[in-house]
Amino acid sequence: MTEYRKTEEALARLSPEQYRVTQESGTERPFTGDLLENKRVGIYVDVVSGEPLFASSAKYESGCGWPSFVKPIEAGNIVNLRDESLGMVRIEVRSKHGDSHLGHVFPDGPTDRGGLRYCINSASLRFVPKDEMQAEGYGEYIDQVEDVE
Repeated sequence: MTEYRKTEEALARLSPEQYRVTQESGTERPFTGDLLENKRVGIYVDVVSGEPLFASSAKYESGCGWPSFVKPIEAGNIVNLRDESLGMVRIEVRSKHGDSHLGHVFPDGPTDRGGLRYCINSASLRFVPKDEMQAEGYGEYIDQVEDVE
């Protein structure tokens, strides 16, 4: 079993924006993230720890300006925390093993797919295409990345 964790080496590889978002709980500007328009089949992992977070089959266009997902690929890799910053109450989403700030989850997602919208910063994610998943150690998730229409 793969051990996912935050390391000094992983932190050193982050761009300034990735560091600001994941380690300082920042937010990238809406409609600017590299993965917002990504429609390829694959898996989204924590840019720091590599832990699997979301499948392409759970991604949808919400119009909010950040990649949106209806559910995590591995619920145990997601931590939800109460966030009272900015004068409002929200639920922050962090990765369990990397402790990276990912974004927030809201109850306004597609009702036919569970009703949640995981609004996630591109800067906190690394996309692994389906044809590279096996080689990178994510083969057990291949059956979850196919489109489920």
